Amino acid sequence: MIPEAPPAWSDELSGVAWSVASSLDRVGHHRRSAEWVAQLWRSPDARLLKLDAEASFTVLADGSLRLVKPFVDHDPQRHLLLGLVEGAPVFAVQAVVDGEVRSLREVGGSLSDVERDVAAAATALIRWHQMEPLCPRCGGETRVVDGGYARHCAACDEQHFPRTDPAVIVAVVDVDDRILLGRQASWGHRVSVLAGFVEAGESLEQTIHREIAEEVDVTLDRIRYFGSQPWSFPRSLMTGFFARASSTAVCVDADEIAWAGWFTRDELTAQLEAGTIGLPGPSSIAHRLIATWRSEPTVW
Repeated sequence: MIPEAPPAWSDELSGVAWSVASSLDRVGHHRRSAEWVAQLWRSPDARLLKLDAEASFTVLADGSLRLVKPFVDHDPQRHLLLGLVEGAPVFAVQAVVDGEVRSLREVGGSLSDVERDVAAAATALIRWHQMEPLCPRCGGETRVVDGGYARHCAACDEQHFPRTDPAVIVAVVDVDDRILLGRQASWGHRVSVLAGFVEAGESLEQTIHREIAEEVDVTLDRIRYFGSQPWSFPRSLMTGFFARASSTAVCVDADEIAWAGWFTRDELTAQLEAGTIGLPGPSSIAHRLIATWRSEPTVW
């Protein structure tokens, strides 16, 4: 089992998020040396996370990641160095995975902080290498370099790095401190806060105003940063916010949102207890946004 990181904490009400650094040291300068990476692979405390073609992996009975000791020769095109955890090298590889597999989405909430960082990095890198084996500039074949965090095209000498697509996720509350929750048609009875991708040339704040207006036709007058979360499905970074609504009439767009409505804390609790609605899983920033609103008043 990977050791647990110190607990993160954040002062969400002040709008300033504070947290400890990740215990996964990505060794950005050292991993440029292919020889140094290969030596880490041969280290007696090296560990390997195997992921299948869907970037799923196995967990042990106690819920921790199943990491194995590398036993084959190092292949820099397949074996990706995620980094060091308390000095121990951790690699990832796409391979045949024995046993029942789980995705990060399914088990992220039960992993320790550092295990979640390891699984998120592995998932993002594996998916990137699957999706972009060719040079986006000239179409030439590329090779894995930098321990797995980059690809190099010999044809045009370009270096390419994993893409991260920024997205916003927003807990909208009104002046009465009700929260706005909605659902897509495919979600069944589950509801969540609203989210959307940043478009070209937009700031995060502009995206929030546009997405909320497009999805539910609600306008906003205040926005406060909450926190962020890597969301490797396939390569997003979710940036979470609270926003105060300056209008409360809801008109859903019907393309992305099938239904949306306002909830007081008591109304949400009653429906959850009755089983008429459900919430996002505990591994998601959506869950943390809703939980924060449920536990304390939203102070602007």
